[in-house]
Amino acid sequence: MRTTHFHKLQDIPLFKTKLLTWAQQFDDVVWLDSNNYNQQYTSYDAVLAVDAFTSIRTDFHQGFEKLKEYQTYCKDWLFGYLSYDLKNDVESLNSQNHDGLGFSDLCFFQPKRLFLIKGDQLEMQYMNVVSDEISDDLFAVEYVREAPRGTIHNDIKIKLRIHKDDYFSKVENMLEHIHRGDIYEANICQEFYAEDTQINPLETYQKLNGISKPPFAAFLKMDDKYALSASPERYIKKIGNNIVSQPIKGTGKRDLNPDADKRHIVNLKNDNKERSENIMIVDLVRNDLSKTALKGSVQVEELCEVYTFDQVHQMISTVTSKVSSETHPVDIIKSTFPMGSMTGAPKISAMRIIEHLEASKRGIYSGAIGYFSPSGDFDFNVVIRSILYNQTKKYVSYSVGGAITAKSDPFKEYEECLVKAKAMRTVLEN
Repeated sequence: MRTTHFHKLQDIPLFKTKLLTWAQQFDDVVWLDSNNYNQQYTSYDAVLAVDAFTSIRTDFHQGFEKLKEYQTYCKDWLFGYLSYDLKNDVESLNSQNHDGLGFSDLCFFQPKRLFLIKGDQLEMQYMNVVSDEISDDLFAVEYVREAPRGTIHNDIKIKLRIHKDDYFSKVENMLEHIHRGDIYEANICQEFYAEDTQINPLETYQKLNGISKPPFAAFLKMDDKYALSASPERYIKKIGNNIVSQPIKGTGKRDLNPDADKRHIVNLKNDNKERSENIMIVDLVRNDLSKTALKGSVQVEELCEVYTFDQVHQMISTVTSKVSSETHPVDIIKSTFPMGSMTGAPKISAMRIIEHLEASKRGIYSGAIGYFSPSGDFDFNVVIRSILYNQTKKYVSYSVGGAITAKSDPFKEYEECLVKAKAMRTVLEN
């Protein structure tokens, strides 16, 4: 049973900063922030869940079935993540590549304390509340001390798991698969990492979010493991019986010169290679959603629309469907996982080839962070444009990728990867 309290906010940006700083005392933290980005399917402007009442952590073996049992039993708010390697639970696949981070394949918790921000309204939901606990926490947030700064080292040495020439070779290998007809498209990713490195996770997240301001930002802390995400992409959302998926495929540079920036938008809109990437993934998402959709309900609401973010322009499509009230929310996710934008088409063949060519286990990267509501609704981002950190191992990592199609130029694909990596590298090296 939850106790609910409403509070009107004055300085919303300041309160959000203080709230996330206050949250650092807990071992289990999920912070989701839309950064006031104007989007159609927003439920909250920001959400904070902390302090686990119950939790589940598991590897991929029967991972979705365990999550289904947990969500069915709790019927409450659950926050956490799905790692990319849950693909091994969905299909007969494996993950044998190097893993420097060591995240569990799946992790969710039922928070004792929950903060939901919409406009100037703060909704606080507490489990097993003790007398003045809510007012005490509000007071503590208001007077929280700013986290100490200066613990990010500027001498971080970023290494490449795949070097440039090796990357070109792997793209050529992928193109051979495409020309043979094994696949039409696949997303190949590469890891940048630093060893024996300590960072301040909160400060790093604030810097990354500050220069990106994406609609699906997330700060996740699970004991000594952190995901600091500036994601522009929604994986999947459930609102009642309505399902929304918004895959991103197609990236364009930003330019400080307004005229040049407009040209980049026009070029991206008219780029046949980028459009074909996006349309192939839209077909894949339509197929995935049809597995649980009511007959005839799968619709493409937007096709290849260009959206502008602080770091890049992105081509986004919106695919929707309707499901029966009897369909379990976890089954909807399982039938669409992993997201098409980070795999390829056909999906299973693409994932097998990806596993062979990539040098790092993806883990939480290209997985999803989000939540289930008590009614069974959910909302998950795609974990891209993210810095991942294992505090105990002193290991920092970020990965970037791009879709390879028959028209791909390895040099341009590598350049696109560097554009996507710019924000993370800037944050870590400056």
